[in-house]
Amino acid sequence: NSKNAFLCVLGDSNPKESSPFINSSDVAAEKSQQYDGKNMALFEEEMDTSPMVSSLLSSLANYSNLPQGSKEHEEAENNEGRKKKLAPQLGTLMGVYLPCIQNIFGVILFLRMTWLVGIGGVIGTFIIVFMCCTTVSASPTFILAGGSYYMISRSLGPEFGGAVGICFYLGTTYAGAMYILGAIELLLIYIVPKAAIFPLEGLEGAEAEAALLNNMRVYGTILLTSMATVVFVGVKYVNKLALVFLACVILSILAVYAGVIKTAVDPPDFPVCVLGNRTLVWKTFDVCAKTIETANGTVTTQLWQMFCDSPFLNATCDKYFASNNVTQIQGIPGVTSGILSENLFGNYYDKGDLIARKYMESAEDPDDSLTNVNRYVLADITSFFTLLVGIYFPSVTGIMAGSNRSGDLRDAQKSIPIGTIAAITTTSTVYMSSVVLFGACIEGVVLRDKFGEGVHGNLVIGTLAWPSPWVIVIGSFFSTCGAGLQSLTGAPRLLQAIAKDGIVPALRIFGHGKANGEPTWSLLLTACICESGILIASLDSVAPILSMFFLMCYMFVNLACALQTLLRTPNWRPRFKFYHWALSFLGMSLCLTLMFLCSWYYAIVAMAIAGSIYKYIEFAGAEKEWGDGIRGLSLSAARYALMRLEEGPPHTKNWRPQLLVLVSTDAEQNIEQPRLLSLTNQLKAGKGLTIVGTALEGTFLENHEQSQRAEQALRKLMETEKVKGFCQVTVSSNLRDATSHLLQASGLGGLKHNAVLVSWPRNWKQGDEHQTWRNFVELVRETTAAHLALLVPKNISAFPSNGERFTEGHIDVWWIVHDGGMLMLLPFLLRQHKVWRKCKMRIFTVAQMDDNSIQMKKDLTTFLYHLRIDAMVEVVEMHESDISAYTYEKTLVMEQRSQMLKQINLTKNEREREIQSITDSSRGSIRRKNPAAVTTQLSVTEDPPAASKEEKPEEEVQLIHDNTTPASPVTPATPLTPEGAQSPGEQVQMTWTEKCDGEPAKPPGAATPEGIKDIFNMKPEWENLNQSNVRRMHTALRLNEVILKKSSEAKLVLLNMPGPPKNRTGDENYMEFLEVLTEGLNRVLLVRGGGREVITIYS
Repeated sequence: NSKNAFLCVLGDSNPKESSPFINSSDVAAEKSQQYDGKNMALFEEEMDTSPMVSSLLSSLANYSNLPQGSKEHEEAENNEGRKKKLAPQLGTLMGVYLPCIQNIFGVILFLRMTWLVGIGGVIGTFIIVFMCCTTVSASPTFILAGGSYYMISRSLGPEFGGAVGICFYLGTTYAGAMYILGAIELLLIYIVPKAAIFPLEGLEGAEAEAALLNNMRVYGTILLTSMATVVFVGVKYVNKLALVFLACVILSILAVYAGVIKTAVDPPDFPVCVLGNRTLVWKTFDVCAKTIETANGTVTTQLWQMFCDSPFLNATCDKYFASNNVTQIQGIPGVTSGILSENLFGNYYDKGDLIARKYMESAEDPDDSLTNVNRYVLADITSFFTLLVGIYFPSVTGIMAGSNRSGDLRDAQKSIPIGTIAAITTTSTVYMSSVVLFGACIEGVVLRDKFGEGVHGNLVIGTLAWPSPWVIVIGSFFSTCGAGLQSLTGAPRLLQAIAKDGIVPALRIFGHGKANGEPTWSLLLTACICESGILIASLDSVAPILSMFFLMCYMFVNLACALQTLLRTPNWRPRFKFYHWALSFLGMSLCLTLMFLCSWYYAIVAMAIAGSIYKYIEFAGAEKEWGDGIRGLSLSAARYALMRLEEGPPHTKNWRPQLLVLVSTDAEQNIEQPRLLSLTNQLKAGKGLTIVGTALEGTFLENHEQSQRAEQALRKLMETEKVKGFCQVTVSSNLRDATSHLLQASGLGGLKHNAVLVSWPRNWKQGDEHQTWRNFVELVRETTAAHLALLVPKNISAFPSNGERFTEGHIDVWWIVHDGGMLMLLPFLLRQHKVWRKCKMRIFTVAQMDDNSIQMKKDLTTFLYHLRIDAMVEVVEMHESDISAYTYEKTLVMEQRSQMLKQINLTKNEREREIQSITDSSRGSIRRKNPAAVTTQLSVTEDPPAASKEEKPEEEVQLIHDNTTPASPVTPATPLTPEGAQSPGEQVQMTWTEKCDGEPAKPPGAATPEGIKDIFNMKPEWENLNQSNVRRMHTALRLNEVILKKSSEAKLVLLNMPGPPKNRTGDENYMEFLEVLTEGLNRVLLVRGGGREVITIYS
């Protein structure tokens, strides 16, 4: 026999939701027995986190993760809480089918169905019923235990769940208001009209309508209060009454069908009085005739007196009354009469229109004004197709009744689909058949008479029922009261479930209730919202409101199911075998269509409410991780987007700095350069990707905790500095490798960093920090090799925090070589941030002796105009000059220090060998020649010969250069090279000029070279200097001098960063050159391009 292996994969020690096997006290109690045998000794060490499967199977089988739903609290009320709770025993019939039937058959069927058929016609109403029934049928019927709110929130996440849950709650609450208004309408119009506080007798038009609405408000409030009291006293009474109300509903529907069958044999006598083709209100007259013949002759009737000024035959009568005959027609001609053909098509009216009979002659003068209006049956509202949809839809909103009681079911997964589909099938059959039967049995004018004024004030559907109209009137009154009670019972529990989930902070108070869990505060809020619906007072106005909320709920239930299926979520395994995602998609589309069909402005308001709640939960709601489908959708969308990014590099228009920010941590894993993240935030006006990384030394197994602490510190700092992005910690045997791993492995696919932000190494000159600057130089080399841009802020602690504001000042850009436009783009991005917003941008470029500085300025201004960048332009002229003695002295000090640094790390024997080799090379190189004077040139040429770089000897690697890929459209300049290439053997003639050694030319803090006796004599040690270093030092000093002169007051200086030497022997010299280049400047951002154009004139 094959055995199934179960692998229980457990999450972290703080599960987001209750679990049957994590941190369970039962499991803890059984630990001693779990591993008594030696068969499982292999797993002993994992017993804390991985208990034996055998000990869990019983917990897993009975696992139930339910929110606080609509469970019965009778045990608590009857002090039976100590007794063992009985397992839920409701089956499909009692638990799902009958509650759905009761909720779906209700106020609309009894009060509005005949009117809908009359106005929309049999065909139009059939389409509406079919569309609405299909919509709810397409809605999934396999909702998990916990009801629709639970499913939506767990499938679409807390934001959607909260928004839709509150909409569903509002829909249920307004449904309560609709049922109460329906009950009051039945009471005041059909059962006891004389109970009206505001009498309707003698009132006409708007006054009569206002009086009716005020009656509805008063009685509606009374009924709501009494219902809320019943619910407050105890839900058990509601549940006990539910069966009585359900019996009323079923009897009423059976009475209607019995009446339809009876009409085929013996149609009931419900006459309708028609004047011409106009239906008369049959209230104040007894006989449908103008005159009647008696023994004493012809006598006028009460109807005559309604339209004439006296009871005599010679009286002056209403013109229309005089011109037309009075006809009495049968209100219910019967199913065999053929009336169906007249009722097939719709008759839409404006408010106040006369309800006229089709196919009847009427003599009327179009110029005559309408008189005696209150004698006729009139349309009380303007009707149109979409209004009918909105009014009808609430009658099919009961499909959630079964799923909302899922906690009481014996087998919810089996019962809910079967029971709900059976209920929908039954109710759809009843609704569709009733549409056809009403159209086939009842006269059109009676169908269009909403309040039965033409049939002695009877309920129209009651006139059809057998044995008596009172069966329907009383039955529908009780059924609407029952449905109202069910709404007032269910809605507070739904609100309590949302409140207890804690996703909406403002609703937390509504999670509390009585000792037995009854939601007292939720009931109070529900009653208040329900009262707002009752104050509207019109059933036809309230119905579309709750239609919106229910439709939105169904739409999101469908979306949740379709989404779970399309994303192939592993845990989405619907038991209902006929389910397909297309069905959910169809349901969602129908719901959305119906929302806008019912009322486009209500739809927009409902969506705005849901959107506001969504944003509120997103902003202020508690963090919940429910494994929702939106997370799955995000993953799927991210995967798709990443695959698209792989198709090719982004166009220059779309280029933005995707930053890898490298920070260092101290021994306690605290971030050493927090201002680096402030600068990151200020640079992120271009949005894009941000990865904040740090490197730790050691092995991952030993340093795992430090790694986690560092990650937490990074996240905290990112949150503080409002940097949106990801953090990454890499552990390796040494920091150099760890940083290299970060550089290579960060990012995913096309979503990788294209720029690295790292701060200048502080105290790099100290002997014990030599590894820091070596790592830095290697990082520069690696970014160049990887074609990544590099941003190095110097004096990072002097950079502004996000809270600071510069009210004036300049951002100075020193554009010495073309780096693809990084220097133009970065200040533009910085100025989008409020810290730098008021700073003005200045661009400096350097002109040589042969350049036309006026033309350069004009060209640069035009270029910036096309780039749409607002900046001042200045061209600085740097004339050729001889290398000063100060430059030589500075170079000498640098090289001597370099030699010392090398020797610190050598062993005694190596040191002796090194000293000997230095002595030999020095002795062999002391010779004098007359070389040509060396001159330096700074140029910004766009297209130098491609081979120029390779032809130059290694000794003459330029100071400022940019390595670009061969495919790059712009080959970078190769500045700072002599006019004619010198051979390595040539020496440099030193000349001393006032311009170069004068006091003003020296950088601040630089010491005057001492021991110079004769300025015209070369010091012998100068001859041995590497001439490449001398030239570089000369360039660094000259540039520093010019930058200080122009930009000493600037808030920020952006500068091309020179590349490191090709041979690694001069790394420490490279650091010295950069130090000299930026000396005396407060805030500097050194920039190296990544070898591609990053800015374009095209938008």
